Amino acid sequence: MNKQKVLIVEDEEKLANILGKYLEQAGYDYDIVMDGADALKRIRTFVPDIILLDLMLPSVDGIQICNEVRKDSAVPIVMTTAKVEEIDRLLGLEVGADDYVCKPYSPKEVVARVKAILRRTNSPAPIQTGLHLDEETLFVNYAGKRTDLTHVEFMLLQTMFKHPGRVYNRARLMESIYDDDRVVSDRTIDSHIKKIRKKLSDIAPDCEFIHSIYGVGYKFEA
Repeated sequence: MNKQKVLIVEDEEKLANILGKYLEQAGYDYDIVMDGADALKRIRTFVPDIILLDLMLPSVDGIQICNEVRKDSAVPIVMTTAKVEEIDRLLGLEVGADDYVCKPYSPKEVVARVKAILRRTNSPAPIQTGLHLDEETLFVNYAGKRTDLTHVEFMLLQTMFKHPGRVYNRARLMESIYDDDRVVSDRTIDSHIKKIRKKLSDIAPDCEFIHSIYGVGYKFEA
């Protein structure tokens, strides 16, 4: 059985090597890139299952790399940053990241995040007439057309998709995409939902799948 692959994009060599050893012990294959200019090329050749991407990198920063990757790939991306003021921007998904970890971090914590994201990515998705969610590829199919979602977008849609008609508040939806007890603003979920709606409207322009419930949250209903 092939090992799942993790690409570490990190310019602190000692930190990257330590993290790599922890991932190796956990059963993952890994590679390290320490310069942002080399990251995109290595992503295409290594074809990772998940990317650990430092925000501050030489040559090209993590936000630019994330934006480029998101043009043609939904591979899960975990941003690592020591800049607390950037957290709101990252979680607002202006860059398309799936999760973040603050430095200094525990390598064990990062490995646990990697395991959780890949476990969710590889679990089966329900099938429903009309709209079909494929968790292996993060594609959503409708009437012969398809669109790809990021890992976080897919998890949000899947949470509501499993229980049509059930109303979810933002806190409950936040729990579906993050395992820890972090506190973030409501606009994080709203930003995700806006992007999901746009992607669904591209393949099903006459359908409205996600409905806003004023003062409460959202629900999925075909």
